Amino acid sequence: MPADRKNVNKADINSLADQAHLPLDIMGLFFFAYRDFTGDADALLERQGFGRAHHRVLYFVNLRPGMPVADLLDILKITKQSLARVLRQLIDNGYIEQRTGHSDRRQRLLHATDKGREFFAKLSETQASRIDASINALSPEAANMVRRFLVGMVDPTDRAVLDRLNLTRKL
Repeated sequence: MPADRKNVNKADINSLADQAHLPLDIMGLFFFAYRDFTGDADALLERQGFGRAHHRVLYFVNLRPGMPVADLLDILKITKQSLARVLRQLIDNGYIEQRTGHSDRRQRLLHATDKGREFFAKLSETQASRIDASINALSPEAANMVRRFLVGMVDPTDRAVLDRLNLTRKL
């Protein structure tokens, strides 16, 4: 080990000057925004014995009632085993129900129950108010820039999914 690398835990090794090529301000803002965006919902989920994976499933099932399990797997990019565990909990607790497909009986279509829709609405309340307050403080052009920025953060191969879910309608 070279003599100048003797004290690897020095605070100045990871100084901002050494990281000038990274968008650290945006990364930090994402961290704080995500922390605060998920915080209230996390507390509600925890009271039910659920986590963020349950929230994601509830979000997409409420967004697209009748969504096939296969589509949900594709969107969430998780294993069948992981989704099966989360779905089982949501079904057993009465938040989601599974129905067989009309044309393909092997297909499992997901629907939120009244309880699932109510819980999703409650989870979304604080998140929507946080987004609304932030977006309403912007001009319509700036709000659209935020939307375009977020779409730009999504992997290009998934952008068609955003369109199918009608998430880019305001662009």
